[in-house]
Formats: sequence, structure tokens, C-alpha cells
Amino acid sequence: MRPSGPNQSKSTPSLLPIPKKKTKEKGIKGRAPASAGGAAVMAPASTSTRAKDLVKPAPAKGVLLGGIGDLDAAVSLRLHALFLPVPRLILKALEVAGDGRIWLPVPISLLLISTTTSSKVSPLLVGLVAGLVLDILFVCVAKLIVRRPRPAYNAAGMSVVAAADQWSFPSGHSSRAFLVAAFLAAAGFPREVLFLWAAATSASRVLLGRHYVLDVVTGACLGVFEAKLSSLLLSSMCGRSSFLVC
Repeated sequence: MRPSGPNQSKSTPSLLPIPKKKTKEKGIKGRAPASAGGAAVMAPASTSTRAKDLVKPAPAKGVLLGGIGDLDAAVSLRLHALFLPVPRLILKALEVAGDGRIWLPVPISLLLISTTTSSKVSPLLVGLVAGLVLDILFVCVAKLIVRRPRPAYNAAGMSVVAAADQWSFPSGHSSRAFLVAAFLAAAGFPREVLFLWAAATSASRVLLGRHYVLDVVTGACLGVFEAKLSSLLLSSMCGRSSFLVC
């Protein structure tokens, strides 16, 4: 039997459990509580969330394209998926054939050779080099202004020569191909063959996933415009220069 008396509370310790303070911290929604070291530990995302993130396409609008960029991206993705059976080797061959690292050095080399072997310079080479230089300037400026990301499904293996190459709008391959085709066709070369090559090169950019449809269409129009500028420049030079064989 327990002793009773007024001093019991002083001599007998309390047997009631002392409630513990809750130490569990409330984390932000979607985030686990902070660890002992004070660093927040991210809760693992659900499988469905990760799957959605993987298939979610990158923004395709750019600065100036607005809502048309989404429609263009949807059409481009559809075409890319539809023509997947096309052999990639053919598309890569078209990509290499329209590469600026080939088209710019070759005419410049031929132009330098012609100046050393003859007192006259071919206007064809002068106009072509002028057009290719204009193409580089116009395309780089447009890419840096619009800053449209390339398609999310763009496969690996694409060479990035300059900082502007990371952007998609407009297509430099397309503008270059149509510049060469329009300029050489005006000089008397087979028109059908040239424009067929230019169209195939432009289409390969969409099928490879490098560009959207609007990129290559704009590039084609830009290339024809550049060819016209080169022709006008050449006509002006022919009337004033004696070293051009016009």
C-alpha cells in the first residue's frame, strides 16, 4: 500500500508519460522534410510524372512566332514520324551536301585560283560567294533574334559550328540550297535538277528532326531573295568593273 499524506506529491515521482514534442517538419507540397543536416531532400517523383516530362516537347514558339509555332511543331512532328522509314543514310547525305562548310570554301577557293591564273574573274563565282556571305549574315541574325529551340526529338550527331546553330529558325541548309539553286538556274544551269535538290535538302531537315516546317519554308524564301540580291549586285558590278567577264 502506498503511503498517503500531504508530502506524497513531493516524494513520489509522477508516473504519467510526458508528451513528446512533434519534430516532424511540414514540407512543401511535393518536397520531403529537411534532413538532419538542414538540406531539403526532394521526394522522388512518381513514374507517371517522369513519363510525362519525357514526352513533353520543348517550347517551339521562339520570340516572334506566337501561337503559329505550336501548330507548326505539331505538323512537323507528324511528318517526322510518318517518314521514319526513309533511310537515314539518304537524309544524312543531303545534310552533308548542303553544309555551309562545303559550299563557302569551295567557291572562295575557285575564285582565288581564277584570280591567280587569269586577269579576269568569273562573275558567277563572285555572285555566288557574295550570296553565301549574305546568307550567313541573314540566317545568324534571324536565329539570334527569334531564338526558336530546335525540335526536342532532334537526333544526336548534328554539328554546331557557331552559337547561332543551336537555334532553329530559319533553316540555314534550306536558305543555302535555294540560294545556290536560284542563282545557278538564273545563270543557265538545269533548273529542274537544282530545285529538286534544294527541295530534297529542305525536306531532309524536317525528316531528320533538325527543323520545323516553317523553318525550312522561311529558309527557302530567304535563299531565293538572297539569289536576287546577288544577281542585282553582280549586274551593278559588271557595269562598273573591267575585271569581271560579264
